[in-house]
Amino acid sequence: MRIKTRLSLLFTLLVASILLVFASVIYWSSSKSREIEFYEELEKEAITKAKLFLEAQVKPTTLHKIYLNNSEIINEVEVAVYDYDFNLLYHDAVEIDRVKETKEMIHSIIQSGSLHYTQEDWQVIGMKYSFGDRNYIITATAYDEYGYTKLQNLFVTIVVLVVISLLVIYFVGLFFADKVLLPITKMNDEVNKITATNLDLRISTKKNKDELAALGDTFNEMLNRLENSFDSQKQFVSNISHELRTPLAAIIAELELALSKEQDKAYYVQTLQNALSDSQKIVRLSNSLLDFAKASYDPTEIVFKSVRVDEVIIDACQKLQRMNASYKFNFLIDESVSSEEMMIVKANPYLLEVALVNLLENACKFSEQNACTIQVLYLDYRLTIQVIDKGIGIAQEDLEHIFIPFYRGQNQNYKEGNGIGLPLTNKIINLHKGTLQVVSKVGEGTTFTIQL
Repeated sequence: MRIKTRLSLLFTLLVASILLVFASVIYWSSSKSREIEFYEELEKEAITKAKLFLEAQVKPTTLHKIYLNNSEIINEVEVAVYDYDFNLLYHDAVEIDRVKETKEMIHSIIQSGSLHYTQEDWQVIGMKYSFGDRNYIITATAYDEYGYTKLQNLFVTIVVLVVISLLVIYFVGLFFADKVLLPITKMNDEVNKITATNLDLRISTKKNKDELAALGDTFNEMLNRLENSFDSQKQFVSNISHELRTPLAAIIAELELALSKEQDKAYYVQTLQNALSDSQKIVRLSNSLLDFAKASYDPTEIVFKSVRVDEVIIDACQKLQRMNASYKFNFLIDESVSSEEMMIVKANPYLLEVALVNLLENACKFSEQNACTIQVLYLDYRLTIQVIDKGIGIAQEDLEHIFIPFYRGQNQNYKEGNGIGLPLTNKIINLHKGTLQVVSKVGEGTTFTIQL
């Protein structure tokens, strides 16, 4: 069911409930008023006949003729007069006798003074009447045909008006719901025009900042992020292609040149060494991309366990020294780390080692002495790892971009790299709910600070 129809139906049901309550109150009030008014009419008619019979001394036969004549035209009131000893003095229609008075009924009227009840839609009253020094009991009953007809007409009128009102309200509700939801319909049409090939399109929003305008702004912000994501993905693919193409092109060129004419053994050895070096670059790039993918997993799919940070640092240093024996590391543990338990954190050992290897390799690679210092300390109640080098430093304009994949700063002219290491390290640290900060000054060195 469409929202427009649902809103209109809900509004109609709400109004229907209100109308039914009011209609019920009106009908019930009219019914009670009719009942009370007819009881009053019965009392008046009973007193009138009692006066005619007792005070005016009108003969019973005359009163019977009046009753019979009126009964042919209208529902005449049937009146009976009793004394306190339950002797019937007068009755309009003894052969019919709708009330069927009993001694108990007469006694009840004497005790309470009056009696009112309904018997098969016929209203009945009983009352005391005094004339001279004697007391009488008068009963009267009649069917209020006129009153019930009015009630029936009122009921039909109410039903017709409620049905017509609900139909009008439903269609008016549809009209206004359509007006209210028109901006959403337009927004939906504009969204359907946006595809992967035209992500630059945006939803038009009104200047008045209502809920729909806020929704449009939020959607436009999402499109901005989506467009940036697509652009980043395109750039990412382009960068990977470039990083792979360069060493592959070098390998192909070297091999083609070696095959073009016969060379001496030393040339072939050099060619194979160059090809091996370029192949190793491709392997390192592939490994970095795989690690980057692992760091992008859902955190719930990555196994975290208690690990000793100092052991992970030592493993990272040993791995780098196997790769390059010239790398030197100075490992310091601050006195703020006063127990072995303070070295333990919840982490994924493999990913944490990858992050440290990237930082340590960069520190040694861009340092003249191929050396760096690793310091472990407690800072702001968190285990902190600092990687410090005395290398060439990072330019201020590059610091804002070093965590962007494949970004290469001014130092790319000094050492080779693929631009994945620092973004991968940052992603891993974020995955561990930690922080990675960098402070650097050109010509003096760089300090990376990890807090876990």
